[in-house]
Amino acid sequence: MIDAVCAQKEPYAFNVEAGKKYAWCACGRSANQPLCDGSHGDCGITPMMFTAEKTETVYMCGCKATKTQPFCDGSHNDL
Repeated sequence: MIDAVCAQKEPYAFNVEAGKKYAWCACGRSANQPLCDGSHGDCGITPMMFTAEKTETVYMCGCKATKTQPFCDGSHNDL
């Protein structure tokens, strides 16, 4: 498996809608950050699927080092 790429060293503020499903890019290769566009190919890292519990702005991890996928936990501060 290939390591994830840091897409940016800060979270993405992203608006989600209650009940809608999303695919967070876990590999860092997507051109559609923070969402997956299929760029992971054969790297061995697949997107994380999640359903929004409510309509709100969430902060999704951009560095791909978070321990609370898909949300930012501040790990980018240690990179």
